[in-house]
Amino acid sequence: MSDMDWQPDEDTHDLIRHVAIQNALEYEGKAAVGSVIGRIMGMRGDLRQHGKAVTGLVAQQVQAANTMASEQGLEAVREVLEREAPHLLEKREVKARREGLPDLKNAEKGKVVLRFAPNPNGPLSFGHARGLVINSTYREMYDGEFILRFDDTDTKVKPPMLEAYDVIQEETEWLTGRKPDRVVFASDRIDEYYNHAHTMLEQGFGYVCRCTAEEFKEFRISKTNCPCRSQPISDNLVFWKRMLDGKFKPGDAVVRVKTDMQLKNPALRDWPALRLQDTALHPHPRPEIGSKYVVWPLLDFQSAVEDHLQGVTHIIRGKDLMDSTRKQTLLYEHFGWTYPETMYWGRVKVHEWGGFSTSQMRSDIESGTYDGWDDPRLPTLAGLRKRGTQAKALRNFWMELGITQKDISVPLATLYSHNTKVIDDDAPRLAFVRHAAEFSLEGEHPDKLTIPVHP
Repeated sequence: MSDMDWQPDEDTHDLIRHVAIQNALEYEGKAAVGSVIGRIMGMRGDLRQHGKAVTGLVAQQVQAANTMASEQGLEAVREVLEREAPHLLEKREVKARREGLPDLKNAEKGKVVLRFAPNPNGPLSFGHARGLVINSTYREMYDGEFILRFDDTDTKVKPPMLEAYDVIQEETEWLTGRKPDRVVFASDRIDEYYNHAHTMLEQGFGYVCRCTAEEFKEFRISKTNCPCRSQPISDNLVFWKRMLDGKFKPGDAVVRVKTDMQLKNPALRDWPALRLQDTALHPHPRPEIGSKYVVWPLLDFQSAVEDHLQGVTHIIRGKDLMDSTRKQTLLYEHFGWTYPETMYWGRVKVHEWGGFSTSQMRSDIESGTYDGWDDPRLPTLAGLRKRGTQAKALRNFWMELGITQKDISVPLATLYSHNTKVIDDDAPRLAFVRHAAEFSLEGEHPDKLTIPVHP
């Protein structure tokens, strides 16, 4: 029988549909035709002779399953399997239990140190919650330490917001259920970064570059050393002192880490570690810092040095920071340090929110587009709390996604379903009568009625 003549019976059609739904559940709404076909052919070898027709049917069902996950959420997908093919769900449940949060590499109970390091240019967002939940959960799993570190060394492009320091500490405690073990302010540690920059220059694996940004860009593109790279250590130390004394203007000089200008990744070629900032024009918002310093570390240098000084053993963060890991590993090799174990997660996009950044939200709030950081239209923790979202629901949401480098797109309904489970037993059910009418009741009736919270 040719593919043109063959028609699937009801059992075959149901099998294809159910396996497509199972695949959509396993891969967070991104079922793949190839994966589903492989699974079906493994279960039903007799369908191989109708491969072309089966592929067409699978494509239809995969699209339908992904659409269901996108529009109705993963819980709706799970409910279909529970109702129609629970045996497939059992296999999914076993896999989920096996994965969970993976064990940390080279981790010893009581000796794990993790950190969450936001820029305090605004309160925490929905995306920040992932870092808090995952890192603080590992703290509990390994009886370790969890550091809240404010990476607040940019006073111009993404300047810190003074109120955010206290807000973030309160939000951290709300979401994780306890205070961090340590709170570190990078802006309090500038002298430490200076000491390490001096060591780097003194030992010859850093240099003060006086090329313009445009000039160095050409050197980087052509994989050519800039003239500053070969200047004597003594000259670098003189230029370094001039930077500290404010003898250079912003843009006139930058301290670079010597790597290799032949490296395949341009971002790794002699990357900048410290630069000058006009803190008279752009002072740090913390009054004790203000305009005290003119030389400031860039994030990759500051974070790398601080991770070492704080004894961080494991770094868990977004895959968009893989280049930071590569840069910092090169710096660690220069200093003779061991880089922390590192894990990454992919991006998570919520359909209803699109793209938001803390800087853009801050600008929109200042312009009056939004009422404040707790505006329910914003994907901030404050906005979510104002909607009634519970901390446990957020924790469960991120724990369900776990750690995967796959980029994921989910509907807001997925978070709402977690919130419903948390509040369902205690949330009062409210009702009203749109067009009320008065009636007289005959017989004996109580004067008052108590409506159950959960009828």
